[in-house]
Amino acid sequence: MSPTLNRRRTLAAALTTALLVPVLAACGSGDDKKDESASSPSAAPSSAGSAAPKAANLTVLAASSLTDVFKSAGAAYEKAHPGTKVTFSFAGSQELAAQVKQGAPADALVTADTRTMDGLKAETNSPTVIAKNRLVIASAKGNPFKIDELKDLADTKIKVVLAAPEVPVGRYGKQILDAQKVEVKPVSQEPNVRAVLGKVELGEADAGLVYKTDTLKSGDKVAVVDIPDGQNAVASYPAASLKGSKNADAAAAFVAWLSTPEAQKILQDAGFQKP
Repeated sequence: MSPTLNRRRTLAAALTTALLVPVLAACGSGDDKKDESASSPSAAPSSAGSAAPKAANLTVLAASSLTDVFKSAGAAYEKAHPGTKVTFSFAGSQELAAQVKQGAPADALVTADTRTMDGLKAETNSPTVIAKNRLVIASAKGNPFKIDELKDLADTKIKVVLAAPEVPVGRYGKQILDAQKVEVKPVSQEPNVRAVLGKVELGEADAGLVYKTDTLKSGDKVAVVDIPDGQNAVASYPAASLKGSKNADAAAAFVAWLSTPEAQKILQDAGFQKP
């Protein structure tokens, strides 16, 4: 082989090597970046937090004393959760408990006492107290009998209406009357607190024991007589999602929302106390 031909072949090999090195280096660099990206924590899907619950139609069973405030709360919740609709069914807590035990199609429950909720452990998830309340004496317009305190209700000339003893407000009422040794013979015992207030508003009774929050929208239809804290009872309102709910995530989300600052402001503006 001639020296000239040998030099040409050597030059060609060197040129080929020079061209291949950058290409191989580029390929290696790309693979390294790809491997680093795959192993980097930032490349992995984030698992922080849980996904927002899907929109759903929720049915919430709630104590009668929550009728007004929950209408406002439901509207606020729907606005913050587009696509979700909240429908409330209001009744005495004992009626709601019976519905739950009978398997009524519902997603969440809010009662006016912890005792009723505690009796439904097999049907509910862990409850959370969302608000508290106190009792007052609702007297007829203008307070014609000049009722000032609990012992005045013992006057047989006064037609007093109470909630039935199995209703939370009825049980609270009996508790505070017994503690003060006040004997009252009610003209009727109603199935929920709204029925008690209605009797007084309509003039069918002269006085009744109701929650303070229930009287806030009565205007001058009734006179409100406060009961001192030392003679009063505190009503706690627990909320829980139902195990039989077909919208478990959405129901749990609504119950959790009731403890948020937004929901608490709505409750407290309506006269309920902090939980």
